[in-house]
Amino acid sequence: MSFEKLISITSRLFFLGAFVLLGIALIERVANGGRLLEFAVVLLVFVIAMQLREMKEELKSRKP
Repeated sequence: MSFEKLISITSRLFFLGAFVLLGIALIERVANGGRLLEFAVVLLVFVIAMQLREMKEELKSRKP
């Protein structure tokens, strides 16, 4: 498995996990809802960072 494919899979899993945590945090506000929301935001930040890295690598590979 290539490194790019691993990053892509990880990014998708984090993205899905972030939205699951966001949904749980919005439904369950009684017990640590704000904490789950923080975890969702952290996962989304990692997804954004990985996507930016993928775009950077793609732009590097296109340069002659």
